[in-house]
Amino acid sequence: MGEPSGLASPREQLRARARTTPHRRAAVFLDDGGAETAELTYAGLLGRARALAARLGEHARPGDRALLVFAPGLEFLVAFYGCLEAGVIAVPVPPPRRGAQNSELQRGTRHVLADAEPEVVLADAVTARGLGDLGPTVLTVGLEEAPADGADSLDDRPVDPDAVAFLQYTSGSTSLPKGVMVTHGNLAANHRMITHGFGQDEHSPIVGWAPLFHDQGLIGNVLQPLGVGSTAVLMSPATFVRRPLAWPEAVSRYRARSSGGPDFAFAVAAAAAERHGLPEGLDLRCWRVAFDGAEPIRASTLRRFAAAFAPAGFAVEALHPCYGLAEATLLVTGSRVGRAPRLLDADPAGLAAGRVVPTAPARGLDLNTSGSNALARTLVGSGEVPPDAGLRIVDPESGRECPDGTVGEIRVRGPHVTAGYWLRPDASTEAYGTDRHDRELRTGDLGVLVEGELYVVGRHSDLIVARGRNHHPSDIEATVAAAHPALGQAGPATVAAFGLADREGGAERVVVVAELRPDREGPAHTVITTAVRAAVLREHDVALAGVVLTRRGVLPRTSSGKIQRRAAREIHLAGGFPAPPG
Repeated sequence: MGEPSGLASPREQLRARARTTPHRRAAVFLDDGGAETAELTYAGLLGRARALAARLGEHARPGDRALLVFAPGLEFLVAFYGCLEAGVIAVPVPPPRRGAQNSELQRGTRHVLADAEPEVVLADAVTARGLGDLGPTVLTVGLEEAPADGADSLDDRPVDPDAVAFLQYTSGSTSLPKGVMVTHGNLAANHRMITHGFGQDEHSPIVGWAPLFHDQGLIGNVLQPLGVGSTAVLMSPATFVRRPLAWPEAVSRYRARSSGGPDFAFAVAAAAAERHGLPEGLDLRCWRVAFDGAEPIRASTLRRFAAAFAPAGFAVEALHPCYGLAEATLLVTGSRVGRAPRLLDADPAGLAAGRVVPTAPARGLDLNTSGSNALARTLVGSGEVPPDAGLRIVDPESGRECPDGTVGEIRVRGPHVTAGYWLRPDASTEAYGTDRHDRELRTGDLGVLVEGELYVVGRHSDLIVARGRNHHPSDIEATVAAAHPALGQAGPATVAAFGLADREGGAERVVVVAELRPDREGPAHTVITTAVRAAVLREHDVALAGVVLTRRGVLPRTSSGKIQRRAAREIHLAGGFPAPPG
């Protein structure tokens, strides 16, 4: 599927901005204290990218792959746009963990190395020194990259919209990571969707801390602001983890219109504001699009965040739940700008049977009213679906379209649907179908349409079937996290729920693994497990077969921080998790 008429790819966007606004800041990087440590203008970024492209041409040809391994910083931008200028396919991967041994450093990239077969590795100077021998040539990329011989002779022909721009390796929460082939046309189409849906223009700085090897960090926080001619204000994920209020502080300082992250980030920031109070002078009236996506969105998180930052001028209408995935480039749907998130209370028994039976009419999130009915499950809307959006809800087994109010698999069509998985024809056919000119993405996510609004319910592949009913692990995990203060109430839930088939292959036994918070006095573990069992039985009518308590940080996670439920299940079956202290 070609690039829609009139849309420019990121390479053309950068070139155009470098011509029209050469001295405008394209990106700045902040340290832990909020000080600017680096900046790039549009002309400066293009010049450095073209210089790197000339160097790349000595080691790789158009269509070859380059592995991008970078610590947080603006060097990644030079590398990525350098690949676009050279026609080389960028393959971003997480940087090595600081302090690990070389064998451990390489372990996380071995699968990608074998799958993508890059001709060259691009890395910042510090990271390059710790990579060891990965096989391909390693080129060091710095912000001092200067124009080089051959940079002016690079290919300036229009980019092929069907050519692959980069490989976004999936996070691997349910299987080995696969390289999603994101084309230049996909990026152009999704850029238009985000620009229109978020109302962005050159006066819309974006603050971001998500890692740049992740689609939200790369596309949402870099390609999007640079595409509209604004400024990307970036910081390290570690900065957010150490000092969550650095995020809203940067939004206030740079008058960012858009900024967001996964649901857990909003919970962490709200907890920090409740614990420490708001920074002096914080003014969030500029924040018009606080996008919340990449994991289950909870009404309690949205309400808590809006209440915590309301004294700084944050409006509940700025909360912007959205839905997307790498196979659709990034964004699929998002809430309407200026409208409070839509909430729908659904009967759990009806939902388990695949039908939404509202216990009350859908409503907007309102800080002046209490939460939902304790006996209902509150669904958060991910936006209205336009008639031409190419989104359908279908029965995952038969493929028949579901009527409104019936839960089914979310399927997506459109120019933002990517080209498939790198060197995985069978997986591509399974996910995208056989017609390359009319691909329909089988997302594997379950959702429902009610009055034109999309509500995401969970993942089909993660469903737990117990006592003849479907249970979404994220619901059970949320219940466990809230069951006792020693678990995840003050931050992101660190719980994995999964099913184990009984010996006859019938109903699944449900097991939860929960990490204890290290900052709590340790109560008797039996007190915690009793509280967890009681809460899950009360809220889900499920008697847990096992409650495993473990130390903080041992549950397996993807590169983007999601709990890997299948991997947790395998660890449990292979001998279990280490016991917590105390």
